[in-house]
Amino acid sequence: MNDVKEIISFLTDLSENNNKDWFHANRQRYTDAKKMAEALCAELIEGIRGFDPYVGTLSPQDCLFRIFRDTRFAKDKSPYRPGFGMFVARGGKKTEHHGYFFQIGAGSEHNCVAAGHYFCPPKVLNIIREDILMGDGDFRQVLSQVDGRFQMDYSGSYKKTPAGFPSDGPDAAFYRLRNFGLWYYPDNDFLTAPHLVERLVDIYQTAKPFVGYINRAIDYNDEQ
Repeated sequence: MNDVKEIISFLTDLSENNNKDWFHANRQRYTDAKKMAEALCAELIEGIRGFDPYVGTLSPQDCLFRIFRDTRFAKDKSPYRPGFGMFVARGGKKTEHHGYFFQIGAGSEHNCVAAGHYFCPPKVLNIIREDILMGDGDFRQVLSQVDGRFQMDYSGSYKKTPAGFPSDGPDAAFYRLRNFGLWYYPDNDFLTAPHLVERLVDIYQTAKPFVGYINRAIDYNDEQ
Protein backbone atom coordinates (compact mmCIF):
# COMPACT_ATOMS: atom_id res chain seq x y z
CA MET A 1 0.00 0.00 0.00
CA ASN A 2 1.47 3.40 -0.95
CA ASP A 3 1.55 6.38 1.40
CA VAL A 4 -1.51 8.08 -0.08
CA LYS A 5 -3.60 4.93 0.33
CA GLU A 6 -2.42 4.57 3.91
CA ILE A 7 -3.40 8.17 4.66
CA ILE A 8 -6.84 7.64 3.10
CA SER A 9 -7.29 4.37 5.01
CA PHE A 10 -6.59 6.11 8.32
CA LEU A 11 -8.86 9.07 7.50
CA THR A 12 -11.68 6.80 6.37
CA ASP A 13 -11.55 4.88 9.65
CA LEU A 14 -11.33 8.16 11.56
CA SER A 15 -14.42 9.54 9.82
CA GLU A 16 -16.34 6.43 10.88
CA ASN A 17 -15.00 6.59 14.46
CA ASN A 18 -14.68 10.31 15.10
CA ASN A 19 -14.25 10.16 18.86
CA LYS A 20 -11.38 10.52 21.31
CA ASP A 21 -11.37 6.92 22.52
CA TRP A 22 -10.83 5.54 19.01
CA PHE A 23 -8.27 8.21 18.20
CA HIS A 24 -6.18 7.53 21.29
CA ALA A 25 -6.29 3.80 20.58
CA ASN A 26 -5.03 4.51 17.05
CA ARG A 27 -2.61 7.32 17.82
CA GLN A 28 0.31 5.53 16.16
CA ARG A 29 -1.68 5.31 12.91
CA TYR A 30 -2.31 9.06 13.18
CA THR A 31 1.37 9.75 13.80
CA ASP A 32 2.35 7.66 10.77
CA ALA A 33 -0.29 9.28 8.55
CA LYS A 34 0.76 12.77 9.66
CA LYS A 35 4.40 12.06 8.78
CA MET A 36 3.28 10.88 5.33
CA ALA A 37 1.16 14.02 4.91
CA GLU A 38 4.12 16.20 5.91
CA ALA A 39 6.32 14.47 3.33
CA LEU A 40 3.63 15.00 0.68
CA CYS A 41 3.36 18.64 1.70
CA ALA A 42 7.12 19.13 1.40
CA GLU A 43 7.04 17.76 -2.15
CA LEU A 44 4.10 19.98 -3.02
CA ILE A 45 5.85 23.08 -1.67
CA GLU A 46 8.89 22.42 -3.82
CA GLY A 47 6.77 21.68 -6.88
CA ILE A 48 4.74 24.88 -6.52
CA ARG A 49 7.79 27.02 -5.78
CA GLY A 50 9.26 25.71 -9.04
CA PHE A 51 6.69 27.73 -11.03
CA ASP A 52 5.64 30.34 -8.45
CA PRO A 53 8.59 31.61 -6.37
CA TYR A 54 6.26 34.26 -4.89
CA VAL A 55 5.24 31.70 -2.23
CA GLY A 56 8.69 32.05 -0.68
CA THR A 57 10.46 29.66 1.65
CA LEU A 58 8.02 27.42 3.51
CA SER A 59 8.10 24.25 5.59
CA PRO A 60 5.32 21.65 5.98
CA GLN A 61 4.71 23.06 9.47
CA ASP A 62 3.97 26.44 7.87
CA CYS A 63 1.37 24.95 5.54
CA LEU A 64 -0.22 21.86 7.12
CA PHE A 65 -3.43 22.41 9.12
CA ARG A 66 -4.04 20.62 12.41
CA ILE A 67 -6.45 17.71 12.30
CA PHE A 68 -7.85 18.69 15.71
CA ARG A 69 -11.00 20.81 15.58
CA ASP A 70 -11.93 23.68 17.91
CA THR A 71 -15.49 22.66 18.80
CA ARG A 72 -16.20 25.30 21.46
CA PHE A 73 -18.52 27.34 19.25
CA ALA A 74 -19.29 24.75 16.56
CA LYS A 75 -22.54 22.89 16.04
CA ASP A 76 -20.54 19.90 14.83
CA LYS A 77 -18.79 18.55 17.93
CA SER A 78 -16.69 15.98 16.05
CA PRO A 79 -13.22 16.41 17.54
CA TYR A 80 -11.21 15.66 14.37
CA ARG A 81 -11.19 16.79 10.77
CA PRO A 82 -11.44 13.85 8.34
CA GLY A 83 -8.67 15.28 6.19
CA PHE A 84 -5.14 16.63 6.08
CA GLY A 85 -5.30 20.10 4.54
CA MET A 86 -2.32 22.15 3.40
CA PHE A 87 -2.10 25.69 2.03
CA VAL A 88 0.98 26.75 0.07
CA ALA A 89 1.05 30.54 -0.07
CA ARG A 90 3.29 33.42 0.97
CA GLY A 91 3.11 33.46 4.76
CA GLY A 92 1.79 29.91 5.06
CA LYS A 93 -1.58 28.72 6.27
CA LYS A 94 -2.43 31.88 8.29
CA THR A 95 -1.80 34.36 5.50
CA GLU A 96 -4.27 36.60 3.69
CA HIS A 97 -2.34 36.03 0.47
CA HIS A 98 -3.88 33.72 -2.08
CA GLY A 99 -2.22 30.44 -2.92
CA TYR A 100 -2.73 26.73 -3.48
CA PHE A 101 -4.78 24.46 -1.21
CA PHE A 102 -4.85 20.68 -1.16
CA GLN A 103 -6.72 18.33 1.14
CA ILE A 104 -6.53 14.57 1.19
CA GLY A 105 -9.52 13.16 3.00
CA ALA A 106 -11.85 10.28 3.61
CA GLY A 107 -13.58 10.24 0.25
CA SER A 108 -14.30 12.73 -2.51
CA GLU A 109 -16.48 14.92 -0.28
CA HIS A 110 -13.38 15.65 1.81
CA ASN A 111 -10.79 15.79 -0.99
CA CYS A 112 -10.06 19.22 -2.40
CA VAL A 113 -7.76 20.90 -4.91
CA ALA A 114 -8.14 24.67 -4.82
CA ALA A 115 -6.48 27.95 -5.75
CA GLY A 116 -7.20 31.28 -4.10
CA HIS A 117 -8.38 31.84 -0.53
CA TYR A 118 -11.62 31.58 1.43
CA PHE A 119 -11.32 35.20 2.62
CA CYS A 120 -10.69 38.61 1.07
CA PRO A 121 -10.57 41.83 3.14
CA PRO A 122 -13.18 44.38 1.99
CA LYS A 123 -10.56 46.89 0.79
CA VAL A 124 -8.88 44.20 -1.30
CA LEU A 125 -12.23 43.15 -2.75
CA ASN A 126 -12.84 46.68 -3.94
CA ILE A 127 -9.38 46.89 -5.55
CA ILE A 128 -10.04 43.61 -7.38
CA ARG A 129 -13.41 44.88 -8.60
CA GLU A 130 -11.79 48.04 -9.91
CA ASP A 131 -9.08 45.97 -11.63
CA ILE A 132 -11.73 43.79 -13.29
CA LEU A 133 -13.77 46.83 -14.37
CA MET A 134 -10.79 48.69 -15.83
CA GLY A 135 -9.27 45.52 -17.29
CA ASP A 136 -12.08 45.19 -19.83
CA GLY A 137 -12.05 41.40 -19.98
CA ASP A 138 -8.52 40.59 -18.82
CA PHE A 139 -9.81 38.75 -15.72
CA ARG A 140 -11.96 36.52 -17.91
CA GLN A 141 -8.86 35.86 -20.01
CA VAL A 142 -7.02 34.81 -16.84
CA LEU A 143 -9.84 32.42 -15.94
CA SER A 144 -9.81 30.94 -19.44
CA GLN A 145 -6.29 29.62 -18.76
CA VAL A 146 -7.12 27.54 -15.68
CA ASP A 147 -7.53 23.77 -15.73
CA GLY A 148 -11.02 22.83 -16.89
CA ARG A 149 -11.70 20.90 -13.68
CA PHE A 150 -11.58 24.09 -11.64
CA GLN A 151 -14.85 25.87 -10.90
CA MET A 152 -15.21 29.40 -9.53
CA ASP A 153 -16.68 29.47 -6.03
CA TYR A 154 -19.74 31.71 -6.14
CA SER A 155 -21.08 30.64 -2.74
CA GLY A 156 -21.76 33.51 -0.37
CA SER A 157 -21.88 36.11 -3.14
CA TYR A 158 -23.68 39.37 -2.46
CA LYS A 159 -27.22 39.42 -3.75
CA LYS A 160 -26.79 42.96 -5.05
CA THR A 161 -23.92 44.39 -7.03
CA PRO A 162 -21.84 46.84 -4.95
CA ALA A 163 -22.39 50.52 -5.74
CA GLY A 164 -20.29 51.86 -8.57
CA PHE A 165 -20.11 48.62 -10.56
CA PRO A 166 -22.38 47.44 -13.41
CA SER A 167 -25.05 44.94 -12.42
CA ASP A 168 -25.09 43.28 -15.83
CA GLY A 169 -22.51 42.27 -18.42
CA PRO A 170 -19.98 39.42 -18.53
CA ASP A 171 -18.19 40.48 -15.32
CA ALA A 172 -21.24 41.23 -13.17
CA ALA A 173 -21.02 38.01 -11.12
CA PHE A 174 -17.40 38.76 -10.21
CA TYR A 175 -18.32 42.08 -8.60
CA ARG A 176 -20.66 40.27 -6.19
CA LEU A 177 -18.05 37.80 -4.94
CA ARG A 178 -17.03 37.90 -1.28
CA ASN A 179 -13.89 35.87 -1.95
CA PHE A 180 -12.00 34.55 -4.93
CA GLY A 181 -11.39 30.82 -5.13
CA LEU A 182 -11.24 27.99 -7.67
CA TRP A 183 -12.25 24.53 -6.49
CA TYR A 184 -12.02 20.95 -7.70
CA TYR A 185 -13.16 17.93 -5.67
CA PRO A 186 -11.33 14.82 -6.94
CA ASP A 187 -12.23 11.26 -6.07
CA ASN A 188 -9.86 8.81 -4.41
CA ASP A 189 -8.88 7.33 -7.78
CA PHE A 190 -7.29 10.68 -8.64
CA LEU A 191 -5.40 10.76 -5.36
CA THR A 192 -4.11 7.19 -5.52
CA ALA A 193 -2.99 7.23 -9.16
CA PRO A 194 0.79 7.50 -9.74
CA HIS A 195 2.66 10.81 -9.64
CA LEU A 196 0.13 12.70 -7.50
CA VAL A 197 2.34 15.68 -6.74
CA GLU A 198 3.37 16.11 -10.37
CA ARG A 199 -0.27 16.07 -11.45
CA LEU A 200 -1.25 18.56 -8.74
CA VAL A 201 1.56 20.89 -9.78
CA ASP A 202 0.38 20.73 -13.39
CA ILE A 203 -3.12 21.76 -12.29
CA TYR A 204 -1.94 24.51 -9.96
CA GLN A 205 0.37 25.96 -12.57
CA THR A 206 -2.62 26.80 -14.75
CA ALA A 207 -4.00 28.86 -11.85
CA LYS A 208 -0.84 30.90 -11.27
CA PRO A 209 -2.11 33.92 -13.29
CA PHE A 210 -5.36 33.84 -11.27
CA VAL A 211 -3.52 33.68 -7.94
CA GLY A 212 -1.13 36.42 -9.09
CA TYR A 213 -4.02 38.65 -10.15
CA ILE A 214 -5.49 38.56 -6.63
CA ASN A 215 -2.15 38.85 -4.84
CA ARG A 216 -1.37 41.96 -6.88
CA ALA A 217 -4.39 43.62 -5.27
CA ILE A 218 -3.34 42.41 -1.81
CA ASP A 219 0.17 43.79 -2.27
CA TYR A 220 -1.19 47.11 -3.51
CA ASN A 221 -3.47 47.37 -0.47
CA ASP A 222 -0.57 46.57 1.88
CA GLU A 223 1.49 49.37 0.32
CA GLN A 224 -1.15 52.02 1.01
